[in-house]
Amino acid sequence: MTVPETAAAAVGRALAAGGVRTAFGVVGSGNFHVTNALVEHGVRFVAARHEGGAATMADAYARMSGEVGVVTVHQGPGLTNAMTGIAEAAKSRTPMIVLAGEATDARSNFHVDQDALAAAVGAVPMRLTDAARAEEQALEAFRVASRERRTVLLNLPLDVQSAPSRPLGPAPAVTGAAGPVRSAARDTTAQSGLATADDATAGSGLAAADDTAAESGLAAPDDATAELRRLLAGARRPVFVAGRGARHARRELEALADRTGALLATSAVAKGLFRGSPWDLDVSGGFATPLAAELIRGADLIVGWGCALNMWTTRHGTLIAPEAEVVQVDLDPAAVGAHVRADLGVVGDVRAVAAALTGPGGAAPGYRSAELARRIRDEGRWRAVPYRDESGAGRIDPRTLTIALDDLLPSERVVSVDSGNFMGYPSMFLDVPDAGGFCFTQAFQSVGLGLATAIGAALARPDRLPVAALGDGGALMGIAELETVVRLGLPMVVVVYDDEAYGAEVHHFGPHGHALGTVRFPPADLAAIARGHGFAAVTVTDAAGLAGVAEWLKGPRDRPLLVHAKITGERGSWWLEEAFKGH
Repeated sequence: MTVPETAAAAVGRALAAGGVRTAFGVVGSGNFHVTNALVEHGVRFVAARHEGGAATMADAYARMSGEVGVVTVHQGPGLTNAMTGIAEAAKSRTPMIVLAGEATDARSNFHVDQDALAAAVGAVPMRLTDAARAEEQALEAFRVASRERRTVLLNLPLDVQSAPSRPLGPAPAVTGAAGPVRSAARDTTAQSGLATADDATAGSGLAAADDTAAESGLAAPDDATAELRRLLAGARRPVFVAGRGARHARRELEALADRTGALLATSAVAKGLFRGSPWDLDVSGGFATPLAAELIRGADLIVGWGCALNMWTTRHGTLIAPEAEVVQVDLDPAAVGAHVRADLGVVGDVRAVAAALTGPGGAAPGYRSAELARRIRDEGRWRAVPYRDESGAGRIDPRTLTIALDDLLPSERVVSVDSGNFMGYPSMFLDVPDAGGFCFTQAFQSVGLGLATAIGAALARPDRLPVAALGDGGALMGIAELETVVRLGLPMVVVVYDDEAYGAEVHHFGPHGHALGTVRFPPADLAAIARGHGFAAVTVTDAAGLAGVAEWLKGPRDRPLLVHAKITGERGSWWLEEAFKGH
């Protein structure tokens, strides 16, 4: 006798057929069957130690792979545990599906209003309502996630999950495992360039964005493109600032910049996009070098490509000169002018707009000159900026530490950075080879996501050395996932910048004379904790202590490495001083 397929099994089968290759989660009774169905149909399941870590792993995996992320959790507390990671993904417009069991009986200990939880953080709540339509409803969740670039909560009521389903037959062509949905996601998101809150490129596609352009008061696409062409032709000091919505368009943007003489910068989440170009200013905003800030502030035309130009990217608007023209090119009309004034909005895909503007014709010098190329070469990276090394008394200056790590670690790396006072050091001093080398889950600005981010990024990019940069606070918050790193056999380098405090609060409130006992902590032997999980570990208090890192890099790298760096913390980072202006 053939056992009928349950709705839970149909959901797993449909998502696997739709192109899902990897899922993350913590399994309980409410998501047991759907998770097993995913595995049965060829999806790799990565078990995390905490649902918050699982959600962030799925988010990072989606960002760096260009695929739809999937996380599977138990009803009630499984979902609430995952909510911070879901909030980060939703704010970042990461295409992701959260599969959550659901206890619909209000008398259940597990019952909460799961729709309201999703809506509260900007995710899209959906529900399996009919076992007979399980495949159809799962594919609709996949469509919303992939095509509309949204984080979707697909609630799976326990009674519906267990009811028999009936398959619809072969999945429609648009959801085939190697079909247009997955290809389109890669084509339009830069092989992992997915939209974020900082780099909003939301919307369900160019046509839909065009349809809403008139309602938003923006010029029609053709008229706006013509106006941007005119502005570029007249600019003497143009600068392009590219966000995650531009990560698929490096070639087109560089060609247009060559024609117009523009300099090239990125938001933090698109760091590395123009690496190798002699006109690359690296990151705009709080992480900008003095030279980059000078040149962006001196621009007479700033074009944000798939970039919201928010307070982080513009230093609260101070990098935009009062007389400069500002243009935003974005799929989402709502992104135009959301954070800074926009003199022109062009609604469209970055690659298509840039290509349309790069027709035949001679190149203009714009901002470029031989002398400026020399300055960018000599001054364009943070390690070229002089500083006084404050190492001593058993602590290493975080700049000295990070420059040394940049020299030691292989250039083919993927760097993931947690939030906190320390975060500017790895973001500014650790170089990356391209935009696929930097994973920055900071739309929600939550401490504690860094290690899980690094795991998701590592699984998406197994060709590169994964590097996790954490503060001591974030490391201790996410410490359960050290076991996950070991279990998965990831050759990861985890660097903990330990100032024995929540440094952001110390430097925000300390100068005003406030008591700091609530945000300072006694020393913790993080190296010993890491060894207990199966890591190799070194404690670094000066540059000589990094010899252990060099030894580990020689091989066999059969265990991950934790670098417990006791860093100086007498003063706040300069980028943090900028950030606090917005609080």
